[in-house]
Amino acid sequence: MDSVNLEVLRQAVAWTAAGVPVTLATVVRTWGSSPRPEGALLAIAGDGRLVGSVSGGCIEDDLLDRLRAKRPCRPEHVTYGITAEQTRRFGLPCGGKLELVLEPLGPGSRLAETLAGVERGEMVARRLDLATGEVDLLADVPDAAVVFDGHTLVSAFGPRWRMLIVGAGQLSRFLAEFALALDYQVTISEPREEYRDSWTVPGATLTTEMPDDAVIALRPDRRTVVIGATHDPKLDDLALIDALKTDAFYVGAIGSRANSERRRERLKLFDLTDGDVDRLHGPVGLPLGCRTPPEIALAIVADITARRNGVELVVRDERPVSVGEACPALA
Repeated sequence: MDSVNLEVLRQAVAWTAAGVPVTLATVVRTWGSSPRPEGALLAIAGDGRLVGSVSGGCIEDDLLDRLRAKRPCRPEHVTYGITAEQTRRFGLPCGGKLELVLEPLGPGSRLAETLAGVERGEMVARRLDLATGEVDLLADVPDAAVVFDGHTLVSAFGPRWRMLIVGAGQLSRFLAEFALALDYQVTISEPREEYRDSWTVPGATLTTEMPDDAVIALRPDRRTVVIGATHDPKLDDLALIDALKTDAFYVGAIGSRANSERRRERLKLFDLTDGDVDRLHGPVGLPLGCRTPPEIALAIVADITARRNGVELVVRDERPVSVGEACPALA
């Protein structure tokens, strides 16, 4: 979950513990250019205080007015953007429509348990029955942020997305900055002192551990990205060997197609199955004709983001087999 939703959980739990009435709004479906994704949270206190966002503005004001007039006793399912008048009134982008579940929190909401699990680094699934308001915590956590059938809402909560980057070079700096902007928790593995001395990216954690030790310490899960960015197989391959054995969502390494094929052959010499090696993204990133480190970082982040969002991009990869003109920095 992103840091905004984590902040919402923490504040909602604190308000509830203090005896403040709280309604939790969850985005459960979107159509068109919805401002916030499914799973986005907004907590509204009985005194009008808000934390989080479900639309970025106008809908929050309407929800506040709705709750001032009448607070629900049980969860409610509401929709915005059905008509053109609603779209104009609430400022939704063209064709935008979103559905929310409004849930009054109470002792049985189990939000404190949910938050505690997330802060322990666990994945937690919270199931809400709209008819009764009853909440259960499930062991089976869905990949989607929310699963909603009109009667039951299952929300997945867990640690923030994480990215481990091997090497503290120029490319890594841009990649870390993009990842931080997208709310990743970023760690840089850099055992080379000469590269560490020039590292200047606030918000990213720099470790001197060897890449394989950094992977083991991170314990990658399905919300983890590992990128080898040094061009040095003695470093990148160390991380890849261990990362490909885990549930990491995305494992990639920079390099030309020829270098990537040689890397795959090297990896097969270790305790990796063909299926493990096939998970490697290399050359990493989308083929955007990159020529500079920021362009390469953008290509990498764009590919990861598309895959996170379940978008299949049909692109023609014309990167050269050897060092060439399209993406010299990837060779």
